[in-house]
Amino acid sequence: MKRVLAEYIALGLDPEKCTIYFQSDVPETAELYLFLNMNAYLGELERVTSFKDKARTQPNNINAGLLTYPVLMAADILLHRGVKVPVGKDQEQHLEMARTFANRFNRLYNNEYFPEPQAFSFDQNLVKVPGLTGTGKMSKSAGEADTIYLDEEATVLNKKIMRAVSDSGPLEPGSPKSAPVQNLFDLMSLVCTADTIQFFDDSHKAGTIRYGDLKKQLAADMETFIAPLRDKIHTTMGDEKRLMEIAQFGAEKARISAQKTIREVREIIGFGNR
Repeated sequence: MKRVLAEYIALGLDPEKCTIYFQSDVPETAELYLFLNMNAYLGELERVTSFKDKARTQPNNINAGLLTYPVLMAADILLHRGVKVPVGKDQEQHLEMARTFANRFNRLYNNEYFPEPQAFSFDQNLVKVPGLTGTGKMSKSAGEADTIYLDEEATVLNKKIMRAVSDSGPLEPGSPKSAPVQNLFDLMSLVCTADTIQFFDDSHKAGTIRYGDLKKQLAADMETFIAPLRDKIHTTMGDEKRLMEIAQFGAEKARISAQKTIREVREIIGFGNR
């Protein structure tokens, strides 16, 4: 958790302007999660894409927490009556469920208490960062080989990208990009110049592309992007006292908002009123 907090601070989030806190420091989250769970249906939770994916890949660890994770995400948002939620494209379904739970609460208790949270991005396009194994989005649950960390050391970063899944064998001119190759191009779009991307795109269309060269360029540009972030993260993580002060400050601010919501939700439900 400290690492994530350090990353937030190093990447520019200002604790004076943002409320950054550890979820475990705000117990009201668990209470709202409980209330929302009472009106979440088994069928809708089982249809969540992330649940189905994880149930398929880890069949021996399908628990209630995994099933109801979208409810917990909704509680995180609705606890502060969030309206604009900065999420990646892969979280659209979870955000849709947060709207479902908000509207269901409003309908069941005949009020308009919770607003409908909407996905937010400054450029209006939600981002999906692809992984290195060619299977979909970048995800720690898919293993270390699939993930690039913002404080990744240069040598490790280079090895990961050079081992990224691409295509093998000759390529016919005009062939469409396979999913793993498209993943590499999508990663390039995050860190490479337009000219670099155009060069490799033209090479792919001509059937002359060398994936080793593409990966070398991607690794070099990714290192250029990550290096200053890595330095900031390491520096921030080294000041543990400041991190804990930020977490405590954020928790105090968050609990003011959270306690107000829980108090009003209890009143709406009639919970504890005698």
